Amino acid sequence: MTAKKNWTFKMTPVRKVLIGLAAICLVVVGYRLAFGLGNATNLNDQWPWGLWIGFDVLTGVALAGGGYSTALIVHILHRDQFKPIARSAMLTSLLGYLLVMGGLFLDIGQWFNFWRPFVSWGYHSVLFEVFWCVSLYTLIQVLEFSEIATEKIMKPWHCKIKKLMPVLLIIGVLLPTLHQSSLGGLYLIEVGKLHPLWWSMLLPPFFLMSSFFVGPAMISVETSLAGKAYNHQVPLSVMRGLIKISGTMMLIYLALKIGDLIYRDAFKWVFSGTLEGNMFLLEIVAGVIIPIIICFSSLSSTRKGLVTFGALTVFGVILNRMNVVFTGMSKSLGGNYFPSMMEWVVSIGLVSIGVLAYMFIVENFGILEKHHDHQVLTN
Repeated sequence: MTAKKNWTFKMTPVRKVLIGLAAICLVVVGYRLAFGLGNATNLNDQWPWGLWIGFDVLTGVALAGGGYSTALIVHILHRDQFKPIARSAMLTSLLGYLLVMGGLFLDIGQWFNFWRPFVSWGYHSVLFEVFWCVSLYTLIQVLEFSEIATEKIMKPWHCKIKKLMPVLLIIGVLLPTLHQSSLGGLYLIEVGKLHPLWWSMLLPPFFLMSSFFVGPAMISVETSLAGKAYNHQVPLSVMRGLIKISGTMMLIYLALKIGDLIYRDAFKWVFSGTLEGNMFLLEIVAGVIIPIIICFSSLSSTRKGLVTFGALTVFGVILNRMNVVFTGMSKSLGGNYFPSMMEWVVSIGLVSIGVLAYMFIVENFGILEKHHDHQVLTN
């Protein structure tokens, strides 16, 4: 449909479904805000953190890591060959962080007190640092996106924003290194509770490294989907070069992981045959080892191989965060928790909103290279 001259949003059956999911999500959000966290979720005293923290926040922040890793590679290290993917990667990251802020807001018990961390500084709390870093980084990303936005609207501000971009990009690379690692630091206090397969003093660097290497993986999946939807194909050499950076980081991550397990005498749990051991094996084999093999073999010379690399890496990071939040904590916390229908609806709805926002922005701003020459095919 055409909402206004020069603004387009092609309506398709898939988009109608996404709009429906988003609308149901907003209704449930209204219910949660009106009747409280307890009525909308299955959280309890044993499980105060559930799907919204585990998936929407911990996983969402990691998957949105493509923004800072791309900014570092393209704009700080000046690897110009990766410019074709820079704008879409940073847009995906911005939308991801906006959804993370939404998830954080919904998980606050008394949501109307969301503003208190801005004026009441609990600087001894890791969560306080995460809140401030994520908030500031989201603001920085909004300012970074204004460079693209002012190409179409508020054009007189474009030159001023461009002058600010070097400073914004440097700050935008530094902030994620703090909160990505701090999210792992949240679980350092769970010593004796989080299963030894995941608890480690290296949890902060593990979280940081995985958020870095999952960035290019997300980009490979995203560019594949965008390629089909918008007839936009990023050169294979560009994607393969990006994947090599990711694969190198994964090799270091895997070596540190194995070394850490041996050092802490926790390697014995890997092949113990328990639920924790099997989930850990699935996470490492499917989400790390196989992607590394794809990355450094001839399989990475095809688009199918690159997409498989991306999908498996994303799966591995999602499983890692779920294992830390749920699998690794289940025995020590006891009780039981399974997300309520409302929790699922909100999480699915937030993702739907993000996808709709991505498609609207891509079709109305200069996100994809030579975007204006592309024809929207199907979605």
